[in-house]
Amino acid sequence: MSARRTGGSGNHPAGRRTALASSVIGAVVVALDGTVLTIAQPTLQRELHASFAEAQWTSTAYLIAVASLLVFAGRLGDRYGHQRLFAIGMSGFGAASAGIGFASGVGWVIALRAVQGVFGALLQPATLGMLRAAYPPDRLGMPIALRTSAIGVAAAAGPLVGGVLVTQLGWRAVFFLNVVPALVLGVLAAVVRAPGPRRSSEAGHGRLDLPGAALLAVSLACLVYTLVGVPEHGWSPSAAAALLTATGAGLVLLRHERRTADPLLPYDVLGSGVVGAALGILVAASAAMFGTLFVASYVLQDELGMDPLRTSLAALPGGAAMVLGAPVAAVLQRRYGARRTTVAGLVMLALGVSVLFRAAGAGPVGGGFMLLGAGFATVMVTATAVVVRHVPAGSAGVAGGLQQTAMNVGPVLGVATTAALAAVTDGPRTALPVLAGTALVGVLAARKLPVAGDGMATPAGSLRHHGGSNA
Repeated sequence: MSARRTGGSGNHPAGRRTALASSVIGAVVVALDGTVLTIAQPTLQRELHASFAEAQWTSTAYLIAVASLLVFAGRLGDRYGHQRLFAIGMSGFGAASAGIGFASGVGWVIALRAVQGVFGALLQPATLGMLRAAYPPDRLGMPIALRTSAIGVAAAAGPLVGGVLVTQLGWRAVFFLNVVPALVLGVLAAVVRAPGPRRSSEAGHGRLDLPGAALLAVSLACLVYTLVGVPEHGWSPSAAAALLTATGAGLVLLRHERRTADPLLPYDVLGSGVVGAALGILVAASAAMFGTLFVASYVLQDELGMDPLRTSLAALPGGAAMVLGAPVAAVLQRRYGARRTTVAGLVMLALGVSVLFRAAGAGPVGGGFMLLGAGFATVMVTATAVVVRHVPAGSAGVAGGLQQTAMNVGPVLGVATTAALAAVTDGPRTALPVLAGTALVGVLAARKLPVAGDGMATPAGSLRHHGGSNA
């Protein structure tokens, strides 16, 4: 394929606009769903006469389902087309949301949340895979930044939207909120084809690595189950068994992937030190970010005496910094390279955590959240761009699945670490220095990221395959 066609549908403005709009709206729907649910859970628990554990499983069931299937869903997108998987995922996500809204008991809610997680796993890697197919590698930074900004808007608006809906219409309204946009977007993705070259025939060759997918699913599901359960129930026999199972399945998976002819995690992804470093940075940064948000909610309300509304207002500078900082991060990455930009983001993130550790008034709290949001947006944009850009387009779905997996496991790890430390110390605030250190650990991994001048490098073979993953 000539260099002029390496951008996939990127040579067609309409194709780029379609991919970008689908990626942004799809990411917003998923992000908004997660944030509004946290507001609705207490009311859901009360009206459905559920226990606290059952209410928590409305989140845990979704998280386990989505985390365990993301990478395999990305491989399906590489094989059958990301736009096709996006259409199926969005339609199923909307239908499951409607089912939850009509659920008669908490058991149905939990089951349908797991179903929703399956469809969420189908659509999330596709939101990045479509961008990889639509844009040349050296022009991915700004689309990813716009996607990140939109997620920031959803995260900031979610608690407010959820509070209004639950107060005025009840908990079911937060699920009905997703139905129309998800179904409309799913139908449009199914019937409107972005112009561009046909998928490479190589995407359809070889067998799907079902044993590898099963091993990865078991490993991630058991890991997430352990991380979610230990802070609440301690090291029970079931948690220990789950962790051992996760470790064993992970080791068998690595052995299997090295030997199979058609691995789920191809060598151009699994063997890339650059991609591995970027994924590790995403885990560290998201653990620090969401662990800090978990701590901050308790510190602001229990120690500083703020009510929930004042707590939300105090955190708004973080959301604003994330929205505004993402496009700036794309510009900085292009000028100074991924390594310097990522290090700067990690340092800002650590400083934000440190400021919140010592904050005792509204001004320092707002400043801490601002640093937190700006730093996290910078890391998310640069590390995500590295992950997506430094693999051939034929593996873009797997790369997107790994990025989404990191962004799901990191927050669970951060909250679990925070809860565990709070249980053995004087309170949750004492976990903040550890979370700041977690962010700074990412600086070590950032040494493997590209510097200015080679940050736009395209991996070997991507010119040959680029455009092959577009639906």
